[in-house]
Order: sequence, then C-alpha cells, then structure tokens
Amino acid sequence: MNKKPGKFSPEVRERAVRLVREQRSEPPSKWAAVESIAPMIGCTPQTLWDWVKRDELDRRFKS
Repeated sequence: MNKKPGKFSPEVRERAVRLVREQRSEPPSKWAAVESIAPMIGCTPQTLWDWVKRDELDRRFKS
C-alpha cells in the first residue's frame, strides 16, 4: 500500500509542531493550541494533532 505524498512539506510540519510546543503554556490546553495554529498553517486541527502526537512519540524514543 503506497502512501500518497503529503500536502505539507516536512518544514511546514516541523514549524507547526514547534508553534504548538511554544504556545502550550499560553492556552488552557494542547488542543486549544492546535486549534489556534491549524488555520494559520492551512490544515485541519486533526492533522496538526496527528503531527504533534507523532513528534511526541519520536522525542520519547530518541531520549
């Protein structure tokens, strides 16, 4: 099963995830940060949420 190429470049994904990590201290929740950043990137909140969760897993395994 082939995955189709993503609409967003790795750089855009990394930037979006970094913005969520940086903003998490301001909004009341991680989901609130995702919801506020997703429209700026041009993706759905669920897509950004998936990127953030993947980043968290990757960081856990790199530690």
